[in-house]
Amino acid sequence: MSEDTDDRVVATMPTQDLAAELAQADVRLAHAPAAKVIEWAVERFGRDLVLAASFQDVVLIDLATKVDPGVEVVFCDTDAHFPETIAFVDDVRARYGLRLTVTKPAAGAGEWPCGTARCCELRKVEPLKRALGGKRAWLTSLKRVDAPTRADAPVVGWDPVFGVVKVNPLATWTEEDVDGYLRDHDLPVHPLVPKGYLSIGCAPTTRPVAPGEDHRAGRWAGTGKTECGLHAS
Repeated sequence: MSEDTDDRVVATMPTQDLAAELAQADVRLAHAPAAKVIEWAVERFGRDLVLAASFQDVVLIDLATKVDPGVEVVFCDTDAHFPETIAFVDDVRARYGLRLTVTKPAAGAGEWPCGTARCCELRKVEPLKRALGGKRAWLTSLKRVDAPTRADAPVVGWDPVFGVVKVNPLATWTEEDVDGYLRDHDLPVHPLVPKGYLSIGCAPTTRPVAPGEDHRAGRWAGTGKTECGLHAS
């Protein structure tokens, strides 16, 4: 598609042409290596592509920066992260020389402490919407094995929540794939992982996972909540 084509769609649905393009790309890249998916996204969207990272997903950062060392990386600072997470962000930023954007909670977040009804909306969803403003696509580390709500996630699709293209290069990966990549490439591991925190969110709502529990069992334990809203669709 030509450089002067502007498909920054502000509505919640893509244009018909873009929807068809994304469907074709998803079929073509359904079984492609993650690096190839990222290469397609970088070539297609250039500087209008953002990688949103929790920084536990350092595998995606490693893969993406090998394709485009200058890719913009966004970290949502909720003001409720573990100190270990903040330190890990600094370590990873220094390791890769990241072009890092750090968001802060939206106005009024202080009235909704971590774990309350609007916490994730104001500390994650709204800040990421601001960070994605004017962009056309974002890279995520979403995997189908993460949760039943993600089992049908495409590799390439449309995100109606943020009104941009959503690219999931790791969609088909398993936890074993991730662990193998970490080992094979000698990547840093979040310091809480060896302590049993297998899916790390905000400190007040994250606990270690017991042996035999689901990978994400430590997130919002006992509440019935499974998603923060970033991957609601």
